[in-house]
Amino acid sequence: MIPDIIRTKAELRARVADWKAAGETVGVVPTMGALHQGHLSLVRAAEENCDRVIVTIFVNPKQFNNPEDLENYPRTEEEDAKKLAHHRVDMVYVPGPEEIYPEGFATTVSVSGLTDVLCGAHRPGHFDGVATVVTKLFTQTRADQAFFGEKDFQQLQVVTRMAADLDLMTEVVGCPTIREEDGLAMSSRNLLLSDRARIKAPVLNEAMEEMAEGLRAGGEAHELRVEARKKILAAGFTEVEYLDLRACDDLSVLDTPTRPARLLAAAWLAGVRLIDNIAV
Repeated sequence: MIPDIIRTKAELRARVADWKAAGETVGVVPTMGALHQGHLSLVRAAEENCDRVIVTIFVNPKQFNNPEDLENYPRTEEEDAKKLAHHRVDMVYVPGPEEIYPEGFATTVSVSGLTDVLCGAHRPGHFDGVATVVTKLFTQTRADQAFFGEKDFQQLQVVTRMAADLDLMTEVVGCPTIREEDGLAMSSRNLLLSDRARIKAPVLNEAMEEMAEGLRAGGEAHELRVEARKKILAAGFTEVEYLDLRACDDLSVLDTPTRPARLLAAAWLAGVRLIDNIAV
């Protein structure tokens, strides 16, 4: 059964109020649509942990620093709703911009430190947009738990810190990255890849796995990075924005994994920006 699509925060709040009055827990899966198996794994986690499940679909203009990127982002609401029919989703919240950013909206939520590096360094204002919209979705849905994929590891760290710092009542739950059979991390942006580019895309993960194996064997990031970048560019990628070993907790740079760490990368292929990360 296709779940109800709710477009106003007034109706959203009325339904959630009934659930809360009945003592039910609420889980939310925030998305920008173009749902794939990665998103659906988050939905399954919400089903397992919460009495009620809300999936939100909102292509957030404030987290795009490139207007063309915003325009090209895939929008597949009808197909998304059909995919959710096979899950215990109580509501799909699809607000218009006026429900999130009404006229006169003047507040930005900013998380310092975690947002100055990696994607934040290459996409100015991106994580301010993420933190602002996620704060609004948490408060509008009154969710007890929110489910995010580790594929966007920096985003996961940002929203976790934001929720803790602002004493929000929503617990952020990180869920494992879901991959295609050839290793490519599932992403809505994969839909933008041509058939030819899609064949090349898994090389990003292959090069990262080789670099991670070298790190586990005692190698140093600054040396291993050179060969990994060569492999990625030789496959047809046009740019490697970053390929860094970072501490999991504060995203500080590491040369060896002396504490829990992630190898994180962002690279451009045929005009599409792909990101990935691996635990080391």
